[in-house]
Amino acid sequence: MADILQQIIATKREELAHMRRQKPSLRQALLQSPTGIIAEFKRRSPSKGWIKEDGRPDQISLSYQQNGATALSILTDRHYFGGHDDFIRTARQSGVTLPILYKNFVVDELQLYEALLCGASAVLLIAACLSKQECQTLLHTAHELGLEVLLEMHDERELEYTEMKPDLCGINNRNLGSFVTDVENSYRLAERLPKGAIKVSESGIGNPQTVRELRQAGFQGFLIGETFMKTEDPGTALKKFIEKI
Repeated sequence: MADILQQIIATKREELAHMRRQKPSLRQALLQSPTGIIAEFKRRSPSKGWIKEDGRPDQISLSYQQNGATALSILTDRHYFGGHDDFIRTARQSGVTLPILYKNFVVDELQLYEALLCGASAVLLIAACLSKQECQTLLHTAHELGLEVLLEMHDERELEYTEMKPDLCGINNRNLGSFVTDVENSYRLAERLPKGAIKVSESGIGNPQTVRELRQAGFQGFLIGETFMKTEDPGTALKKFIEKI
C-alpha cells in the first residue's frame, strides 16, 4: 500500500510541475510577430453593454488563431464584462495554442492561481487598481507560477510601476474612471517607458493605419477587441484587418 501511495504522490508532483512549466510566451510572441495583434474575446463592456452576448469562446478564439492573431486576450470578469474563467479552458480545449492573457481586475493572489488553472499564459495587472506593494507581491507570485505579467498604466503617475520590471508594459488608451478613449495616450507615454520595454497599446484601436503608426512609435503589441467582436465574424474581421496593415 505504501508503494501505491508513493506512486500517487510522485504522479501528483509531476502534474504540478507540468502546470508550472513555461506557457506559450506572450513576450516572445510579440517580439517575433510582424503584426503584434492581441485579439480579444469580450462579450460586453460597462460602457456599451452587450457586444456579442452569444459569442462562443471556443469558436471565436480558434478562429482568431487561424486568421493570424499573435496572441489572445480573454475577459474573465463576470459582472461587468460577461466573462468567465471557463472561457480560457474552452479556448484551450478547442485547440488554441497561442499565448492567452487572463484579463481581469486582479487584486488577490487567488486570481493568479485561477489564471494558472484555466490555462492562461499571462495575467493583466492594472496599476490603477493596486498599490506598488500589492503590485510587487502579485508580480512575484505570478512569476513563481510561471505566468508573465502585462502591467497596465494610463498616466504619468503610474509609470513608476515600471520599476518592478514587468514582462510587458501596457498603455491603456481608455480612462477606467470615465471610459473615455484616446489613442493619443499611447503616443504621449511611449517615450517615457523604459528602454527595451515590450510596449502594448490597449483599447480604441480600430484602424490598421493606427497600428502602423503605433509600431513606428515603438509599440510591439496591440490589444484589439471591440473592433472585431462587434462584427458578425470576428475571425474574418481580424484577417481583413491584418491584410491592411
